[in-house]
Amino acid sequence: MNVLKEILAMIKNYDTIIIHRHQRPDPDAIGSQVGLAEILRESFPKKQIFQAGGPVEGLEFLAEMDTVADECYKGALVIVTDTANAPRISDERYSLGDKLIKMDHHPNDDPYGDLVWVNPKASSCSEIIADFYHENQTELVMNNKAARLLYAGIVGDTGRFLYPSTTPHTLNVAAELMTYDFNTAELNRELEQIPMSVAKLAGYVYQNIDVDENGAAKVTLPQSLMDEYGIVDSETAAIVSLPGVIDEVVAWAIFVEQPEGYYRVRLRSKGPIINELAKQHHGGGHPLASGANAKDDKEVAVIYQKIQQLCKQYKK
Repeated sequence: MNVLKEILAMIKNYDTIIIHRHQRPDPDAIGSQVGLAEILRESFPKKQIFQAGGPVEGLEFLAEMDTVADECYKGALVIVTDTANAPRISDERYSLGDKLIKMDHHPNDDPYGDLVWVNPKASSCSEIIADFYHENQTELVMNNKAARLLYAGIVGDTGRFLYPSTTPHTLNVAAELMTYDFNTAELNRELEQIPMSVAKLAGYVYQNIDVDENGAAKVTLPQSLMDEYGIVDSETAAIVSLPGVIDEVVAWAIFVEQPEGYYRVRLRSKGPIINELAKQHHGGGHPLASGANAKDDKEVAVIYQKIQQLCKQYKK
């Protein structure tokens, strides 16, 4: 029995299933989590299916979370999507269930759970959920809500199919999801829209980016600037890809100061592998898209120096 069949068998054994995702969700986190929930609701109407986690931070147009009582976890199956490391799971009650399944597309550095399905070659966790459906489509039912959510997750994690993780299979999955009844043009607009404050921040990014001779770039967003623009950390996700359109830029970091004083570090690359660097600074992720943390300006400088070294080696 392959792992996707094993996951379905375990799902069929439980009356209550609670699905979690990572903190500070992006479209793929919500898409994979709630897309899976909608497939299971459609397929098993007698089961109790919950989506659990903290605030969805501007992604309410995709879905919102359920209120899940502690007692619901007793004897329940818990599934976590799109979350590489257990400490990043939103709502730590995920550990209160009877069994735990991990479904993800990040490198499997933290293989938590009783059953693990990880495919780092997939563009997104939403693509993985679509594959799970296809493997078991004699027993699972896709609906319009699930298709919309999975499509949103794929679009979000592929940068509208621009990133190297986009494969022919990714496009085939997206094309099939588009055959369901939802407005793709409207959804794409909702995914792309940014408030005026973020648009102004984009201007700041372009005016204040530092790029060295090897294409290593950085932008620092101090808390005072965030306050001035009226922006919270989650909104900075919209500007992370901006340095990538500059031809001289090879790899870059955006350092976002948090109210507590440390920096959240968003790392991206056009070639140099950056996830090992992220792991050295309390983070991780994909080879070309990762996140990390810096406790102070000194660690910010260290991380940027490492990016510079990676770019220099890459250029040789």
